[in-house]
Amino acid sequence: MVPHLITALNGPINELEQRILESMPAIERWFRLEWMEHTPPFYSSVDVRNAGFKLAPVDTNLYPGGFNNLTPEMLPLAVQAAMAAIEKICPEAKNLLLIPENHTRNTFYLTNVQRLIQIFGAAGLNVRLGSLDPAVTEPTTLNLPDGSTLTVEPLVRGKRRLGLKDFDPCTILLNNDLSAGIPKVLEGLHEQYLLPPLHAGWAVRRKSQHFESYEEVAKKFAKLLGMDPWLINPMFASCGKVNFADGSGIECVQTHADALLGKIRRKYKEYGINEKPFVIVKADAGTYGMGIMTVRDAKDLDELNRRTRNKMSTIKDGQELSEVIIQEGVPTYERVNDAVAEPVVYMIDRYVVGGFYRVHAERGIDENLNSPGASFVPLAFAESNHLPRPGDKPGASAPNRFYMYGVIGRLAMLAASYELEATDPEAEVYE
Repeated sequence: MVPHLITALNGPINELEQRILESMPAIERWFRLEWMEHTPPFYSSVDVRNAGFKLAPVDTNLYPGGFNNLTPEMLPLAVQAAMAAIEKICPEAKNLLLIPENHTRNTFYLTNVQRLIQIFGAAGLNVRLGSLDPAVTEPTTLNLPDGSTLTVEPLVRGKRRLGLKDFDPCTILLNNDLSAGIPKVLEGLHEQYLLPPLHAGWAVRRKSQHFESYEEVAKKFAKLLGMDPWLINPMFASCGKVNFADGSGIECVQTHADALLGKIRRKYKEYGINEKPFVIVKADAGTYGMGIMTVRDAKDLDELNRRTRNKMSTIKDGQELSEVIIQEGVPTYERVNDAVAEPVVYMIDRYVVGGFYRVHAERGIDENLNSPGASFVPLAFAESNHLPRPGDKPGASAPNRFYMYGVIGRLAMLAASYELEATDPEAEVYE
């Protein structure tokens, strides 16, 4: 099943698919050499948009929360990748402490936690759940839709180590993106591996830094393939002090939005693309599809209604939104059952372990799909994307399409490793 692209304008992407397939040995060698120099994030997921004329990542999450959307056929890949990742970090590991998000009543999210326990359990680890929520003072049972349960326990912090009662882990895996800040209990853990590191959380991380790193990666990759990096790279700008509630700092957003729309128009003209450009304004930190809007004309920012102002004022965990990224809008022309869809690629260590389509029947091609009402279709990645079929007609083969998405996902993951190196508070400085 290849979700169909509803556009005659899929020429450049088919050319890109062709070029990527022809360059497969060079691409895989290039990735191998990059991973010799850079450490991949422990796990990640990347939202990809396919416009037919452009294929680009629009978001990279370092605390992915949708492992439950992967098909059972993908589990062996995930288990192998988890084994490779753990072996590299702590080969003697036997206990893994998994720290989930605090809003643990969301059953979709809990099913993701259950899937992570299953993956790391199958990789040979004892996995238990510890909560950062101060309300969890004793082991608490949470019910899942399939009738099974999870037990969340309070964390026990020693002088240098973190664990649970009668449970001392070698490795601590965060599935909590630290939007609300870095908890004291996680600081100064020098004897255990904390994955991802604290500076990967939204308390420190910024999307603008990530896309700066991605631009560097996209340029290197485009040079390897002899192509225009714009075909895989969304242009962006950022603003530091914006308050949508009282309107201060909006002119910064307007100026950048206007300049970016002009740049996109020029690119569209160069490629003969007959589309109306748009930009996405979103929080520079944080996930969950909060604090996002589509802007087609910078003047629209003059007349924001109260509902939009409120929506743009706070993000996850009630954090105030003051820093935004203005990103080139990449429309998605993919459809699953006539609903707008975007692929999401899931990775553990440096391996693509699967993915799914985020589908939203009520949203347009230029809107954010990560919002209430979205559903997930894992079928598309059911065939292994590791075995592309070089002879097939571009745009017609699912393994080829998904190999290409896997390449874009890995480019974004590589950008995340550049980004984490640049923001590491303990990085060694070489003069």
